[in-house]
Amino acid sequence: MARHLGRGLAVGALMGLASCVPGTQQEVDMGNQYAQQIEQQLPMVRDPEVVRYINVLGDSIARVVDDRSLTWRFNVVDQSEINAFAVPGGHIYVNRGLIERTTNMSELAGVIGHEIAHVTQRHSMKQMAAAQRANVGLNVGCILAPSVCQGVAGTGLSVLAQAGFAKFSRDDESEADRFGVLYVTRSGIDPRGMPSMFRILLRERERNPSGVEAWFASHPVEESRIRTTEEEITKLDPVVIRSLTRDTRSYQNFKARLASLPRSAAPARR
Repeated sequence: MARHLGRGLAVGALMGLASCVPGTQQEVDMGNQYAQQIEQQLPMVRDPEVVRYINVLGDSIARVVDDRSLTWRFNVVDQSEINAFAVPGGHIYVNRGLIERTTNMSELAGVIGHEIAHVTQRHSMKQMAAAQRANVGLNVGCILAPSVCQGVAGTGLSVLAQAGFAKFSRDDESEADRFGVLYVTRSGIDPRGMPSMFRILLRERERNPSGVEAWFASHPVEESRIRTTEEEITKLDPVVIRSLTRDTRSYQNFKARLASLPRSAAPARR
């Protein structure tokens, strides 16, 4: 009886710990730690003009949609591969290679708006809470039936738990697309840059698959996502869309400045 009671208390404690999505301060602290590690391990573009421009552009989007007063930081990673990603708490990273493939400002703004949406919708935090719940479910099984967690059976359960999150990331990407369209529109930028960028990525995948491997691994881009973003755009007033900014001279100057900078040495192959 005492043994069963102890197990019951342990199960209750684990379920309680897993029920919470981390709060904003926890998210910020965690994101700052991740960002510090990222910027130690990845080559970053430190040129003041490039850093200033991408932060001005990113802030112009974030400040009209962020209701938590986060401190946003936008960074250019000095890598030729096409990729972009968000870290909890307001850190956004865009690879140099992605910027080089854009033709106008609205295409980069669409990428940044999408990544901002991952932060504002707290996708990483929700995924973390979901992962914790899955681990708790596995731990509960171990407490109630220890033999379940031994050998192949335990490994199988772990794999199944991880596989269950695949659809959430797809949902998150779709939600980030929808909010990204809204965000760039609110900031006065033409949202048609988002489906335009998707088309560039799909053409790049046909031409040079290895160059977009990192992007497609974390941002599955399909023709359906082009249709989805275009459908979101059709809901907007055409008069409003025609008044929005597609490109600027300062963006083209930013691209030219980035192109003039020496590239970081590629890491040595082991």
